[in-house]
Amino acid sequence: MKNRRSVLEILVTLPSALWLAIFFLVPTVVVMAIAFKPTNPYGGVGTGWTVATWLSLGNPSYPAILWRTLWLSLLTTAASIVFAVPVGYYLARIRKRWRQFLLLLIIVPFWTSFLIRIFAWKVLLHPDGFIKKGLVFLHLAGDGASLLYNPWAVLLVMIYSYVPFAVLPIYAAAERFDFQLIEAARDLGAKQWQSFLKVFLPGIRRGLLTAVLMVFIPALGSYLIPDLVGGPDSEMIGNKIAQRVFVDRNLPHASALSSLLTLAVLLPMTVVLFLPGRRGRPDLMAGEGK
Repeated sequence: MKNRRSVLEILVTLPSALWLAIFFLVPTVVVMAIAFKPTNPYGGVGTGWTVATWLSLGNPSYPAILWRTLWLSLLTTAASIVFAVPVGYYLARIRKRWRQFLLLLIIVPFWTSFLIRIFAWKVLLHPDGFIKKGLVFLHLAGDGASLLYNPWAVLLVMIYSYVPFAVLPIYAAAERFDFQLIEAARDLGAKQWQSFLKVFLPGIRRGLLTAVLMVFIPALGSYLIPDLVGGPDSEMIGNKIAQRVFVDRNLPHASALSSLLTLAVLLPMTVVLFLPGRRGRPDLMAGEGK
């Protein structure tokens, strides 16, 4: 019976494993392999192997771009979580009719082109837009101040774009959370904010972790948002990758930057998964509702 169950588990897992291997593992290996190839003068990949492309990443401009990419992604993730946690909590507590309506409002932006939404922010932040005029009227900004083409505009649009990716997993975890635990904590003398921080947040930790990954990973690879609302001092690593592919036609260099970005995402995740004491803990392997 045990062997039969193992075979069934393998058969159920096999389609997903093949899908990930074909469309994730293989392309990732190919990209990393191209990073060790020389550049073809005609825009292709040359023959032979070299590490010159990796050595060229020592360009003095790259540390600043990598640091900007990191802090913008971290701030975007932190702000998205801060906004998403109260929303997820509220959605899990309200009536089902209103819950479905509010979830619809959260999902509606996905029905519009991502490019259109970014251009909408360009209109809102335009020097002649009502936001700029309102800030000038309130004496919070000068006439010469620019709300566009700076890192803060990039951060604002990134937060707007990725907050829904944080709301949905947090709501899914909050919906399975037993809110009687909060009431029990209140009965035992905990204040409202203490029960929220010490009972609710640990109870939805899997949803929080999923939300962090869902926001941080795409934020690291962002290039369209900084390209449209950012300026020369807002360039991120994704912009450099796009430049190397479409402008310079330097595919090995683009592959090296992509590999660096991939490793920056995979290595911390791997470390977290294999931290001592994490394996075999049922509270970390199972969902909150189990």
